[in-house]
Amino acid sequence: MLISRSLLTRSTLGALLTSSCAILVNSHIQSVLLNKAGFCYNKRISTSASVAMASGGQQFPPQHQETQPGKEHVMDPTPHATPHQYTPSNKLHGKVALVTGGDSGIGRAVCHLFALEGATVAFTYVKGQEDKDAEDTLNLLKQAKTTDAKDPLSVSADLGFDENCKKVVEAVVNAFGRIDVLVNNAAEQYTAPSVENIDEPRIERVFRTNIFANFFTVRHALAHMKEGSCIINSTSVNAYKGNAKLLDYTSTKGAIVAYTRGLALQLVSRGIRVNGVAPGPVWTPLIPASFSAEECEQFGKQVPMGRAAQPSEIAPSYVFLASSVDSSYFTGQVLHPNGGVIVNG
Repeated sequence: MLISRSLLTRSTLGALLTSSCAILVNSHIQSVLLNKAGFCYNKRISTSASVAMASGGQQFPPQHQETQPGKEHVMDPTPHATPHQYTPSNKLHGKVALVTGGDSGIGRAVCHLFALEGATVAFTYVKGQEDKDAEDTLNLLKQAKTTDAKDPLSVSADLGFDENCKKVVEAVVNAFGRIDVLVNNAAEQYTAPSVENIDEPRIERVFRTNIFANFFTVRHALAHMKEGSCIINSTSVNAYKGNAKLLDYTSTKGAIVAYTRGLALQLVSRGIRVNGVAPGPVWTPLIPASFSAEECEQFGKQVPMGRAAQPSEIAPSYVFLASSVDSSYFTGQVLHPNGGVIVNG
């Protein structure tokens, strides 16, 4: 808006300043309240913040967590679990969804949107290390669930072993009778300067969590999935562009892409769709648990948008793939919410 000097009276200037201060104060109060709650569930966002979310180099305070899995409740800032201005439209009404690694990060955001869209949601977490995050997610889902949905369920498990995946599936089926949407999302990663630093126990650990678990969970879940069900696998932009410091993690994410394509062909005759999501840099507990404090401070600046995503910006891709109304003709495909990185494949 252009205002000439002749029109900029004291009263006009005062009104503008008062309005601007009110916006800033309201934004600050909203931010404080959301941080106190431990998660973000906004209905709106200020214009200036909307512009900042589009591009512009977000910077995080230096931080590091010594163990994996990382903990969301100690991160600064707390990742956002819900998109700004998100309006549910009952896309998953009556569905039962299982999300592995759903206690935090992308998994929590996916669980939250699924619940808002009418699904009954179950998720897995690691007992003893993610208890607080799992409790926070359960509370979030209880608030978000629709009238017809059943109460959410959390199941603790180390998904790297077949018997544990079987128990998870049995717990969900015992509680809800079936599985309509399966999201294979649990993952871990570690940095290493060279392949020479990656030993056999570490390779096995990363592959068990990131790709073995996908095989195990799907093979037990399929008996309880029917025509119209779907599977969504979390891969990564690293599967397409590579990552020198995350060689074993990147390898598992490449395997997930191939697994998604092959499984889609295998299950298409049964009417079960299989797709994937390949996020770029996202602010989740995996980041401070993997990288140094200095690397966290610069995290996400390498992509064209110049910033990392919030989990809330990734979760709508999962809603799209889970909704047969939106993606009934999608199978064997991967969506790429990655901040502008151009990938082939």
